[in-house]
Amino acid sequence: MADANYITTTLADLVRTRSINPAFADGEPSDEREIATRLGAMMRALGMETQEYEPEPGRVSVVGRTRGTGGGRSLMLYGHIDTVGVAAMPEAFAGVVRDGKLYGRGAYDMKGGVTACLATVKALRDAGTKLRGDVLVACVADEEVASIGMANVLEHVRADAAVVTEATELRVCLAHRGFSWVEVETLGVAAHGSRFDLGIDANMRMGRFLARLEQLEQDLRARTPHSLVGPPSLHAAVLHGGTGTSTYADRCRLEIERRTIPGETEEQVLSEIRAITDALAANDPTFRANVRAMLTRGSFEVARNAPIVNAILAAATNVLGAQPEVIGEPYWMDAALIADVGIDTVVIGPSGAGAHALEEWVDLESVGHLTDILTAAATEFCR
Repeated sequence: MADANYITTTLADLVRTRSINPAFADGEPSDEREIATRLGAMMRALGMETQEYEPEPGRVSVVGRTRGTGGGRSLMLYGHIDTVGVAAMPEAFAGVVRDGKLYGRGAYDMKGGVTACLATVKALRDAGTKLRGDVLVACVADEEVASIGMANVLEHVRADAAVVTEATELRVCLAHRGFSWVEVETLGVAAHGSRFDLGIDANMRMGRFLARLEQLEQDLRARTPHSLVGPPSLHAAVLHGGTGTSTYADRCRLEIERRTIPGETEEQVLSEIRAITDALAANDPTFRANVRAMLTRGSFEVARNAPIVNAILAAATNVLGAQPEVIGEPYWMDAALIADVGIDTVVIGPSGAGAHALEEWVDLESVGHLTDILTAAATEFCR
């Protein structure tokens, strides 16, 4: 049974520990070292073995392990420990409780889930539960940007299954979309604004491309949607072109975000965009463009009948008194990285609000319910 006092005090401690991802720290020094150190001490207090991983200075992840008696399946419980920034946030590190809600940056995204992972280990220990398989808790850096933490942990750690505790309002998530960030650069010839005979306007060329890109965006959303995450999509995110009002732009650069559904690949994304630039070049020999992938993170989907999915659904039904809703999420998670190395993964997390917003909170009762679900699922899966 979840220890409500442990959940509240642990979560408040974690929220009060600053762990802003450097990309959101407005130039101030920041990393995950302090919170990883604190979590390591919490894990050892629960009798866990711990190991830190540091792919870049200060970007520390920590993994705890409770060893089973042998011969059982191992289960990794996951949470990321970095947060976004706190500019203009009135209660960024308060960790205060009002009306059953704990407030502060990261409470919902996702220190509430991390707390449930620790509380699960405590519940198993307090009940004297002996499992044959290992239970691991992975608390990782940098999920909010490039996931160097989870990528690094997976170079060293494996399990038979994993539960990602990103917030889902206690619904069970079996899929999420991926993304590709793609750069398109149109090329022109710089010249004085009076010399139309010499200049080639890269910005005008980009306009032609954008018109075709809008059609692709409409076509994507008209495709047969995935049953859990819907259709693919894209948007033109960042545009830069030109150096001065009286100068023909010699280049124009566009950053596109393409959201992918299970089954789509980076190669497919690039092929669809290059088909546009190739068609424009065929119509006009002065049209030149380069297309390249900047960053791709794959989508995620787990089989509905995977053993860990069955364990989570059964546990959640028992704890909540009704079978939880099965969903997909439109955003990306580290679940994709875990699944990509062959680990069956399911996502379930607490209720709350305010991810990346000025007011963020998590419902403490839901963290307790999540703990009970994880405890029951681990007991079944690792027995």
